[in-house]
Amino acid sequence: MTHAATLINHPDEQNRSNPMNHQLQAEQLARAQMAARLGEAHQARRGHQLAQLRRVSRKAEQAAQQARLALARAL
Repeated sequence: MTHAATLINHPDEQNRSNPMNHQLQAEQLARAQMAARLGEAHQARRGHQLAQLRRVSRKAEQAAQQARLALARAL
């Protein structure tokens, strides 16, 4: 007798597999949600890094401009 025939002839076995399937689906959903959260956290971290780099770059440009102005005044 095949496994499918066994499940048809023994509905108790089919009912026992439902909680296991539910558990597997719940675990897959939890993994997918965790992966999504990790992806969002990575994007947020990258956004913060880019903003910080822009601030540092802007400050460096301002310092360079002030140095050029100071040099121009000294001449």
